[in-house]
Amino acid sequence: MNQAVHNKLVSFIWSIADDCLRDVYVRGKYRDVILPMVVLRRLDALLEPTKDAVMEELAFQRDEAKFTEWDENGLREASGYVFYNVSEWTLQRLHNTATNSQQLLQANFEDYLNGFSGNVKEIIEKFKLKSQIRHMAAKDVLLDVLEKFTSPDINLTPFEKLDSNGRKLPALSNLGMGYVFEELIRKFNEENNEEAGEHFTPREVIDLMTHIIFDPIKNNLPHVMTIYDPACGSGGMLTESQNFITDPDGEIKAINSSVYLYGKEINDETYAICKSDMMIKGNNPENIRVGSTLSTDEFAGTTFDFMLSNPPYGKSWASEQKYIKDGKDVIDTRFQIKLKNYWGIEEDADAIPRSSDGQLLFLMEMVSKMKPLSQSPTGTRIASVHNGSSLFTGDAGGGESNIRRYIIENDWLEAIVQMPNNLFYNTGITTYIWILSNNKTANRKGKVQLIDAAQLYRKLRKALGNKNSEFAPEHITEIVTTYTDLKAIERTTNDGIASKVFDNSDFGYHKVTIERPKRLKAQFTKERLEELRYDKSLKEAMVYAYATYGDSVYHSIEVYEKPLLDWTEKQELNLNAKQSKSLVTTAVWEKQHNLLMMGLLLHSHIGETVYTDFNVFTEKVEAVLKDQKIKLSASEKNAILNTVSWYDADAEKVIKGTVKLSGDKLDKVLEHLDCTENELADYGYYPTAKKGEPATRGWYITYETESDLRDTENVPLKEDIHTYFLREVKPHVDEAWINLDATKIGYEISFNKYFYQHKPLRGIKDVSSDILALDKESDGLIAEILNW
Repeated sequence: MNQAVHNKLVSFIWSIADDCLRDVYVRGKYRDVILPMVVLRRLDALLEPTKDAVMEELAFQRDEAKFTEWDENGLREASGYVFYNVSEWTLQRLHNTATNSQQLLQANFEDYLNGFSGNVKEIIEKFKLKSQIRHMAAKDVLLDVLEKFTSPDINLTPFEKLDSNGRKLPALSNLGMGYVFEELIRKFNEENNEEAGEHFTPREVIDLMTHIIFDPIKNNLPHVMTIYDPACGSGGMLTESQNFITDPDGEIKAINSSVYLYGKEINDETYAICKSDMMIKGNNPENIRVGSTLSTDEFAGTTFDFMLSNPPYGKSWASEQKYIKDGKDVIDTRFQIKLKNYWGIEEDADAIPRSSDGQLLFLMEMVSKMKPLSQSPTGTRIASVHNGSSLFTGDAGGGESNIRRYIIENDWLEAIVQMPNNLFYNTGITTYIWILSNNKTANRKGKVQLIDAAQLYRKLRKALGNKNSEFAPEHITEIVTTYTDLKAIERTTNDGIASKVFDNSDFGYHKVTIERPKRLKAQFTKERLEELRYDKSLKEAMVYAYATYGDSVYHSIEVYEKPLLDWTEKQELNLNAKQSKSLVTTAVWEKQHNLLMMGLLLHSHIGETVYTDFNVFTEKVEAVLKDQKIKLSASEKNAILNTVSWYDADAEKVIKGTVKLSGDKLDKVLEHLDCTENELADYGYYPTAKKGEPATRGWYITYETESDLRDTENVPLKEDIHTYFLREVKPHVDEAWINLDATKIGYEISFNKYFYQHKPLRGIKDVSSDILALDKESDGLIAEILNW
């Protein structure tokens, strides 16, 4: 399309807002009228040549065939499109027959809107166009707006026509209309920056994404292509991708290929824009769906050749969780994955990120719709924009880490491109393009390329919201070349591009749990035992109740229910229903009282001696219980022991048990831990001698672990865990051991680590010189203040 014609057309449409709507709408609401009217005029123009044919078909169905419901197939065939209008009106006729009566014009206009097929009516409803028509009629500007859109000096039709001066106005093709529509959306988004970033990706970013996705296979594109965006907004990525592939003046020129666009959008207005854009350009509007992509798998069972998206990031998806998870169970197959544990056994894994940020769920949605090579030799290529959290948030074994692991271990991640800050309209944060493919070239197999293009940008003369930078064409070319050639580039200055190529496993690590033994001292005292009177989860309320009501709480606690619960509310203790019920239940108080009595009984037999060996202390407790023929459950016994003991680094280690490892049992343990018998102590098995037997008989002692001293180490997948332990842990904490059974596998990608450039601190002489220079500018004030 001629650029001058394009600019003139956009300017004319843009001027309608200022000429007709200035005193009727606030500036941020102009789009509510202009965008739907542009859509309506284009659809109207497409239907004008076949209007008589549609009315004849309608008359046939009504008068001759006596249909009680219209045959939509016949009406679509008559109109030549997937939509039609059965009213007597066109926009031109509405204008030509209009009188000074805004009410009559409004009635005729609404009759015209009601005559459209269901797919257009849905767009009209999502745009809330009828309410806009009523508002403009009430403000006496409806005819003015209609006059502008039917003016002979603007050609929104696909046919050449003459303007008011007899000059030819070129036809506006579907591609040209698409450019006009996208330009209007962009301009309105720039006017209303608060909304822009929600559904608008800058065109140069889309340009980069399309080059990366299509360039590597431009000579091997399928003849029939499907493109999908699960967060399509106004459809910019879809239409730009289509334009990039099929534009006769473009770089690929796949003009004989059939391209089918698919998308889903949750916002009604942007959905209406996208769907109408599909109609305007001759695409199938039924492939655009409205609603939450995460809540409903709209395209279940469908796979796509290409997927491009800029999903929402940092946005909560808590309201949609119930459609994905039932308790701890994942019920949506898109997010059900299997991963191997440390020992290579495949297990169900959690692929659900935190509810505060669902961007990786959109990536999993796309992964679930990749076309297998059995369906297409080119497979599927994906480009998705994310912020930094997708790279590193989530612990090993958590949802985010598992998603990264699932993608990388399946060898689908080709590259990630870091883009400059301030590229988008409503955020200045750093963003990244993830490039995925399930048909990697041979030189990319098992590899991931990271490209740091954060320094490639040019400044805008005028900031548009947060956007004050953009990619220049040469920047896009440089990034695409670096990606296509799989180049490794070291950055030697503060600007320019950098690129590194890694093995898939370079991003993985073992999260290894390091344990230390529990060391406890113990002593029976009345003060410590008094803690047994109260349930830990209800301690504050129970202390108050006992101090207020005394021993009557053990037989009459229900009497005090109302004042006691009123007190907890005033103190803002935030007890849940179960806790509130327990607080005023006699059985709960009796249970704690019985524990206290048992503790006092033990106290009377053992005294208040301080024990530095908890093992000896527990033996004495067991002896008293046996002698007194008292039976306590394990939980009751632990409650008493925990109350009268505390950690002390100088105390003896608390023994968990003694086990015998020999023969097959020993072999299985050694195989499980992948270690030698001499290394068992590094895994928590310490050689010992059982009473009455020599130390060589295979007895090993294990110790209780101190959870407060438990630590974890992230050991790279390429490094041996035991070697790492001996080098990094053992020299500093000799009594530590590896809890290999708790090992988890995680993946994270750190651009800062891989591309960090150290900048040495300035020397004292340079700093002093700057201070002295500033002092001269301030007429010696600095020296005076510092008393130099």
